[in-house]
Amino acid sequence: MSGTFLGMPGLPGTPFPEAAARATGDARLRANLRHATGTIREKRARAVAELADWAELRAAAKAVKDHTLRHLDRYLVQLEQNVTAAGGTVHWAADSGEANRIVTALVRATGEREVVKVKSMTTQEIGLNEALAGAGIDAYETDLAELIVQLGDDRPSHILVPAIHRNRGEIREIFADRMAEWGRPAPEGLTDAPADLAEAARLHLREKFLRARVAVSGANFMIAETGTLVVVESEGNGRMCLTLPRTLISVVGIEKVLPTWRDLEVFLQLLPRSATAERMNPYTSLWTGTHGDGDGPAAFHLVLLDNGRTDALADRVGRQVLRCIRCSACLNVCPVYERAGGHAYGSVYPGPIGAVLTPQLRGTADPLDASLPFASSLCGACYEVCPVAIDIPEVLVHLRERVAARPGHRLERAAMAAATHVLDRPALLRAAERAAARTRRFHPRRLPGPGRAWTDSRELPAVPPEPFRDWWRRNRG
Repeated sequence: MSGTFLGMPGLPGTPFPEAAARATGDARLRANLRHATGTIREKRARAVAELADWAELRAAAKAVKDHTLRHLDRYLVQLEQNVTAAGGTVHWAADSGEANRIVTALVRATGEREVVKVKSMTTQEIGLNEALAGAGIDAYETDLAELIVQLGDDRPSHILVPAIHRNRGEIREIFADRMAEWGRPAPEGLTDAPADLAEAARLHLREKFLRARVAVSGANFMIAETGTLVVVESEGNGRMCLTLPRTLISVVGIEKVLPTWRDLEVFLQLLPRSATAERMNPYTSLWTGTHGDGDGPAAFHLVLLDNGRTDALADRVGRQVLRCIRCSACLNVCPVYERAGGHAYGSVYPGPIGAVLTPQLRGTADPLDASLPFASSLCGACYEVCPVAIDIPEVLVHLRERVAARPGHRLERAAMAAATHVLDRPALLRAAERAAARTRRFHPRRLPGPGRAWTDSRELPAVPPEPFRDWWRRNRG
């Protein structure tokens, strides 16, 4: 079984402005987002303020990630060697199609027709659930929020809280209406109390944990030094998937590797505070290969995914997005995300990080991907809260330049060339300023032609009665 995303705003191919316009018209969505992101922001700020060395930790994480990306080839080979030595098997996938084929073949080889899943954005990125469904294999999400999304034939709208766009009443309706189709039905008389909803999910999932023989996961980090994988979570459902099944398949982006155990210590301080405003994650699961004594899965497969990451690595400015640890702090402070929600981004990676990551992984040929770098006010709040110091505004501007350089943007390039010509010539700039001041009464309130879209949501700045240079010369000269 696999959820279908038909009818949702922001379907792939829909440019962000169109999808966002629809989303911002949904009052209930805006209320859900405003309440959730506001609560998370306040809690995170308090958690971060407890650490006097937060700035130093942030700088250390940035340095570790930059070093790793510069020597990624070496650390990936070391990781493969140590995973293999510990009894695991490493597979390399150049793109989503190859990754899906590998995972599908591995599941089929076990003879099973269902898998349980740990929350994983990487498997969502490649569309693994849909690929498995096409092969007759049912994939069951076990993270509570992912379960809500799956049962509701929905899509995740947040990195950390995929069902952030749903309130308790909506979740109760989804459980009552759909749980029976996927397994154990919701209890009679289910209320929207959080404890009752959690208990309904627990009972529904328990039979899947006890029955499943194959699990699929991602990983937050991989340690090259030992071949160890790390998953952090808040519910314990992930740990059930990582320990009970006989076969474990982990699909992980190549950028998730860290050189040593010592490096992991930095990120285990930064991630929980930035993500869930906790001092540490309630569940931190680590595993290295397999063990023959029945402790954990008997077979472990690691699928290392590229899927555009090497292309991003080659971009001097854009490669910094590969430092991302998926904490979602940037989403929770973004004024654009808070109003438009995650579906408008048309990608598994919403918000500011999605606006810079998705166009690098998928390119900018599609109208949606080309529109994402413009889904920002460039306020800089995302950079201020990023625990690994990704300068998202810098990457946004960089990607906007890339989009503008494509065919079909001649008018924009001509406008920039004209502005450059004027700004490089002081005398010409002075004359233009004086002409603008003298004709200010005739200036339109909205721009004509292609500029109309810009002034649909903005006011043209008023031109002063005289240029600043003239005022300065007259008063201070």
